[in-house]
Amino acid sequence: MIYLDTSFLTPLFREEATSAKVAAFLSRQAAGTLAVSKWAAVEFASLTSRDVRMNTLTASQGKRLIAEFESMVAASLVVLIPSAKDFDLAQEYVAHFATQLRGPDALHLAVAHNNKVEFVATLDNGMLAAAKRLKIPAKRVIR
Repeated sequence: MIYLDTSFLTPLFREEATSAKVAAFLSRQAAGTLAVSKWAAVEFASLTSRDVRMNTLTASQGKRLIAEFESMVAASLVVLIPSAKDFDLAQEYVAHFATQLRGPDALHLAVAHNNKVEFVATLDNGMLAAAKRLKIPAKRVIR
């Protein structure tokens, strides 16, 4: 199973340079092989909320984006629910200061590790570096 972090999914809902490549990558994957943490919904809502606060989206646009995100996740991805073990491991990762991880990314890596995914797909270079340091398989599957 491939774990998708929020940075990888966001271009599906916001026009970015990587949007078409992310969509193409996802379309090539077999059903049931892609996973995401429930945490990604919180991160996506937070990102969208920031855009509403900055007036780059209206409240109705923000609500629509969040609903589209939730619908796609429910229809297409295996949703992993973070457990106490995941939070404990995320805390260890953050306390491993050389990783320079923040809590949200540490939680993604912990969920991925504890669920023994094949690799984490991310567009976040900081997460890639931290995953390498922690020996967690992670890839930037698009350029």
